[in-house]
Amino acid sequence: MKLNVSSYAWVSFAMIVGVMGTALISPLYALYQEAWQLQASDISFIYVIYMAGALCGLLFLGRLPDRVGFRPMMQCGLALVLLGTFISMVSSDMVVLSIGRFIVGIASSMLTTSSTLGLSKLSSSGNMQRVAMMTGFLMAFGFGLGPLLGGITGQWASAPLVTTYIPTLLLGILGLTALFRLTLPQAASVMEPVGWRDVLPKLTWPGRATSRAFVLTCCLPFLAFGVFGLYASMAPLFLDKLVPWHGPVVSGTAIALILFASAIVQIAAGRLPIHWCGAVGLISLALSNGLLMLNLWASSAILFGSGVLLTAIGHGMSMLAGMSMVNRLATPSNRSGMMASYLVIGYIGSMIPMMGVGWIADHWGMDVAVRIFCIMVIVLSIPLAVFFQRHPNMQPAA
Repeated sequence: MKLNVSSYAWVSFAMIVGVMGTALISPLYALYQEAWQLQASDISFIYVIYMAGALCGLLFLGRLPDRVGFRPMMQCGLALVLLGTFISMVSSDMVVLSIGRFIVGIASSMLTTSSTLGLSKLSSSGNMQRVAMMTGFLMAFGFGLGPLLGGITGQWASAPLVTTYIPTLLLGILGLTALFRLTLPQAASVMEPVGWRDVLPKLTWPGRATSRAFVLTCCLPFLAFGVFGLYASMAPLFLDKLVPWHGPVVSGTAIALILFASAIVQIAAGRLPIHWCGAVGLISLALSNGLLMLNLWASSAILFGSGVLLTAIGHGMSMLAGMSMVNRLATPSNRSGMMASYLVIGYIGSMIPMMGVGWIADHWGMDVAVRIFCIMVIVLSIPLAVFFQRHPNMQPAA
């Protein structure tokens, strides 16, 4: 297939703008807490409601790009990003903001699934591994650009809870206009009839022979999503205890660095054996949470930077090992269902722990909540790293 550079570039741009808009709010949580007198559990709920939207989008809309084509789904996803962003911008209380975030969550899943398909269809190389690497890099760039932009505007722009959303709206309109004007190859614009079964969740669990290996594999996104969720939702609320600097730009930069570095780690560790990749990822998550606990007392910028770096390494290696293991354990007949099950468990790992952290913070303080979370990650990660490294399904083929 001949590469249409213009189409490929505009699809990439639309994907980056869309996922950027979904992650924009993270550095602003502390500002919302101060402006609306919110509790920690309120902030965790706003984050979880976004993840619930992403989960619904994955479960009910994840297979539609294969049926109706990637462009209509990208158009719908980007339109929902604009709608959710506008609702967030004009919101005056937590309820309205939560509605906007739920819509943005649905849009996030629509954009990631449809843009992945779109870039694969517009690529001329035919190398799916290269396409997957490029797609992952662009997604990480977009997700990282969101909190970075949100942190900068939240720190220095006037009326940050309004003006921060304006760049996403303007760029999103440009991306949506470009998607409508694209001329796609005929093979990339085929549409098939959609039935009610296409919007039903399709979750699959492997057979008994590989069930235990799949459980260990699903522990990787559960912990990686959870640790990242702590930084993405709660870190702005306790950042003043970790570093001498303050404000949205600090938390936004930290979140962006985790995502950017995670993408780099996944590329750099591409040839590392899976059993070592997963084990090192889990140990890195344990170490990062140990440093986070220590830094609640020390307030050291060096410890904070080291913890962010270890979080990025743990996140990147865990996701790389997890996705690789799903592809190894799955068959062509159950691959999509197993991938959906894998991602659902990851989303749950980002939702339930954050609700727990918010509830504990309301009753016993943020320090206690963060320490309990860190202890749980350490207690789970270390034995799981050993089991993952030693399991025969994770070992290289003889």
